[in-house]
Amino acid sequence: MQTTYSTFLLAGQTVHCITFDPTTFTDADLLWLPHHQLLSEAGRKRKADHLAGRIAAFHALKRQAIPGIGSSGEPLWPAGVSGSISHSGTQAVAICQEKGVVGIDCEAIINEREAREIQDGVIDAREAQLLAGSGLPFDLAFTLTFSAKESLFKALFPQVQAWMGFDSARATALTANTLTLSLSRPFPPFAQNQAFTLHWSQINTQVITLICDA
Repeated sequence: MQTTYSTFLLAGQTVHCITFDPTTFTDADLLWLPHHQLLSEAGRKRKADHLAGRIAAFHALKRQAIPGIGSSGEPLWPAGVSGSISHSGTQAVAICQEKGVVGIDCEAIINEREAREIQDGVIDAREAQLLAGSGLPFDLAFTLTFSAKESLFKALFPQVQAWMGFDSARATALTANTLTLSLSRPFPPFAQNQAFTLHWSQINTQVITLICDA
């Protein structure tokens, strides 16, 4: 599969990015992955997305390891490493650090019509008011909130080991480069109302959200 590797900074952290052409993917490309047999029944798009994400993670890990697949589908990082992977369209991103809470997500900006249709499953009335008063277009503000929740859930999963719905956290602040989420109920070891600040960036029609706490 044809890929291009690059990096960029978000909140002072290096994000490793793979831009890929899924039309050039072949099943033979998966043989590079130690866990390729676990993907034998996956669709072509899933395989290409997964491969691109693992290539990004390989670079994030200084080309020393490739994360496997956990029982819930989560990446299995080497001992002592916290990391996160995301992909959207023809882009995959990954980031890692020693320990800490790490989550990254990239999303294509959801058009306003679709955002309005699905908003009740993602945000509540208070969050809708926050987004409306943010000064950002609704489609961008909504996508950022959607993405930030995904990033947070990825970051907390290694410790929580439980599925978290969009109502598990509430957006409480949105600025030109950060978004704050507060847990709506306890997820041990994290407390109800515990707040997390994520950084965000827009690259063309994609947004990327990141939480990276020691």
